[in-house]
Amino acid sequence: MADTQTVETEPDKKQRSVRVVLLALMITMMLAMLDNMIVGTAMPTIVGELGGLEHLSWVVTAYTLATAAATPLWGKLGDMYGRKGVFMSSIVLFLVGSALSGMAQDMGQLIGFRAVQGLGAGGLMVGVMAIIGDLIPPRERGKYQGMMAGVMALAMIGGPLVGGTITDNWGWRWSFYINLPLGVVSLALISAVLHLPKKRAQARIDYLGAALLTIGITAIVLVTTWGGTEYAWSSARIMELIGIGVAALVGFVFWQTKAAEPVVPLHIFRSRNFTLMSVIGFITGFVMFGATLFLPLYQQSVQGASATNSGLLLLPMLGAMLVTSMVAGRITTNSGRYYVFPVLGSVLMVIGLYLLSTMDTGTSRFTSGVFMAVVGLGMGCLMQITMLVAQNSVEMKDMGVASSSTTLFRTLGSSFGVAIMGALFNHRVQDTMAERGGALGSKVTEQSAQLDAKSLEKLPDAVREAYQFAVSAGTHSAFLLGSIVAVVSLVAAVFVKEVPLKGAGPQKAAEDAAPAPLVEV
Repeated sequence: MADTQTVETEPDKKQRSVRVVLLALMITMMLAMLDNMIVGTAMPTIVGELGGLEHLSWVVTAYTLATAAATPLWGKLGDMYGRKGVFMSSIVLFLVGSALSGMAQDMGQLIGFRAVQGLGAGGLMVGVMAIIGDLIPPRERGKYQGMMAGVMALAMIGGPLVGGTITDNWGWRWSFYINLPLGVVSLALISAVLHLPKKRAQARIDYLGAALLTIGITAIVLVTTWGGTEYAWSSARIMELIGIGVAALVGFVFWQTKAAEPVVPLHIFRSRNFTLMSVIGFITGFVMFGATLFLPLYQQSVQGASATNSGLLLLPMLGAMLVTSMVAGRITTNSGRYYVFPVLGSVLMVIGLYLLSTMDTGTSRFTSGVFMAVVGLGMGCLMQITMLVAQNSVEMKDMGVASSSTTLFRTLGSSFGVAIMGALFNHRVQDTMAERGGALGSKVTEQSAQLDAKSLEKLPDAVREAYQFAVSAGTHSAFLLGSIVAVVSLVAAVFVKEVPLKGAGPQKAAEDAAPAPLVEV
């Protein structure tokens, strides 16, 4: 009788353990997404205390570069040496970087410590996605999409608010220190409950491949960060970086065919679905981060919204994304079918971005909110489905590199989106200001096409109206480009082949799960 009772309660214990692990993973995911948004709000205060305004952009760039370069390496290390230890190492490195950043005494130290933090951050999202891939069969994974989308929405909405509150009440250093208690909780939960099979690879790490990939990614991110801002797109420095980036990536691809344990095994791209999901992920990153950059700017400059609540301005888009992600996850879990979501999501994204491109100085907040919601519905169909299908397209031994590659493509897409849409926006604003604002209009935007609320208040009425028209014209160009680029996602989605998800739903999930015990029960 006792044995029977143990058998009956064991699934419940395992389910509770899975929930505890998922809680720790969501906390870690929150750390990864929240950091830049909190720090961005604190930057004016940081510059006021540490000085070094001319190096301000490097506080973000150093973090972004390190994150992008480290992402594929963390994924591969997890595949080779075991997910748990590698994931916990990335959390520790992120927390060390956070503590050091909070103690920085000048801008140079802050930039260096932010790079350390970024190296750790590269393993956070990858670790979360890969462990979920190990822990939960693909058929069941859809149920947890809403949880991940909710964390993402909460980070985007709450980040600026939390950052402002922390900076005003505790000081900017707590923008970094706040990571420590959350990270410690996550580490404790993962250490106590998560037990994945240990691995020990015989092959050596592909150091040459890692170096070539790091150089290539670094060059690409610098081109997208500096192009059109620090240096002209046609300048020698940008051309040099493009040449270095192309040469490094070509060399990387060639070397991956020779390496004993390649950083990114090229055979994963033989899967049509994996390659298509990488393309869709790139486009989603391109569109999403471009939208989150220009929508608040438009609403503040043209519609007169408060900059303090900038995160809340994105609520229609993020709320729609959250709801759709939850619905898509449930349908995928119950039916095992997912083909409709990449196609529908891409269609909605194209339509929504086109609608956003029609906004002008007379567009109401309600109308722009509806347009944003359409984009959010599209992204909700795509955000988690891309990772789910990508992971379903590879063997378990490649789960880490599949997760890291998909994450990397989305990161690179966001870099290109911000750079290209930003260059187009700035060019259009400056041209329009020169036409409608005269000499004073050109002078107002010669340093930057983006003005804060205080700068806008000081402008003469005629110049302010010209600037509002210029911002409308700039957002029109940026979102129209986004709509055109999103068509590529639609084309890719059409060619997705619906391969049955591993795991056959709630009744048979335990039978199809990996045979090794994944959590302590």
